[in-house]
Amino acid sequence: MHTSSRLTVQALLGLLLAVALALTGCTASGDGDSGGDAKGAAADHAAGPQGAEDAAGAQSGEPGKSPKRKPSKVTGPQVIRTARLTVRVGDVPKALEEARAAAENAGGIVGNENTSRDDEGRERSRVVLRVPQNAYEEVLTALEGTGKLIDREAKAQDVTDQVVDVESRVKSQRASVARVRELMDKATKLSDVVTLEGELSTRQADLESLLAQRASLKDRTAMATITLSLTERQGQGQASTGDDDPTLGDALGGGWDTFTTGLRWIAIALAAILPFAAVAALLLLLWLRVVRPRRGRDTP
Repeated sequence: MHTSSRLTVQALLGLLLAVALALTGCTASGDGDSGGDAKGAAADHAAGPQGAEDAAGAQSGEPGKSPKRKPSKVTGPQVIRTARLTVRVGDVPKALEEARAAAENAGGIVGNENTSRDDEGRERSRVVLRVPQNAYEEVLTALEGTGKLIDREAKAQDVTDQVVDVESRVKSQRASVARVRELMDKATKLSDVVTLEGELSTRQADLESLLAQRASLKDRTAMATITLSLTERQGQGQASTGDDDPTLGDALGGGWDTFTTGLRWIAIALAAILPFAAVAALLLLLWLRVVRPRRGRDTP
C-alpha cells in the first residue's frame, strides 16, 4: 500500500508539472503576439497592399499564398471625351441661351461662363458645358447649328486600363486598412498601439487618395466636356442666317461708307494744301498788280 501511494503521488505531481508548463507556454505566446503583429503591420506597409494580402493568406493557414483578387467590374470601354467649338452667330445672348437649353435638356450642366466685348463692340461669350456621354454627339450637332462653325476640335482618351488599375488598388488598400484595424483590436501594449495607429493613418491617407482618383475618373468618363466660344458677326442686331454672304443692304452700306471716306480724305488733302495755295495766290496777285505794270512802264 505504501508503494502504491507513492506511485499515485508521483503521477499527480507529473500531471501538475505538465499543466504548469502548458500554461506558461500559452502566456508567453500571448505576450509576444501584439509585438509580432505590430512588426507584421510595419512589414506589410513596406511591402504595400500586396504584402498585406500575403500576410492575410498566412493567417488563413496558406503561407506564401495571397487571397485571389477578384477582377474589377468595369463594363465596356471607359473614354474621356472633350471638345472645343467656335461658332459665329448674329445674336450672342440668344445663341448662348440655346446652348444652355441643349445641355440641360440632355441632362447636362452649365459650368464656367465668360462674356466680353471687343474693340469693335462685338460681343463674345465662352461657356463650358458638361453633358452625358450618350448625348455628346447630339449636343455637339445642336451647338454647331446655332451659327456658322469656325473651328472644331474633339478628343477621345481611352482610360479603361487606368480605371481597372485604380479599382484594383482601392480593393487592396481597403483590405490593408482592415488588417491593421484587426491588429489594433488585438494589441495590448501601448507601444504597439501607437505603431499601429501610425500605420493606420498612412494607409487611410493612401486609400483616400485612390478614392479621389477613382471619383475623378468616374466623373470624366460619365460626363463629356464641351467648351463653346460664340462670336458676333459684323453688324449687331442682325438676324442669324447661318452664313456671312453679303446682301444688297450690305453692298449699299459699304458703298456709302466708301463715298464718305473718300470725301473725308479729299477734305483732309485740301486742308493740307490750303496754306500753300494762299501763298501762291498772294504772290500771283502781287505780280499782276505791282511787278507787271512797273515793267510795262520801264519798257521804251
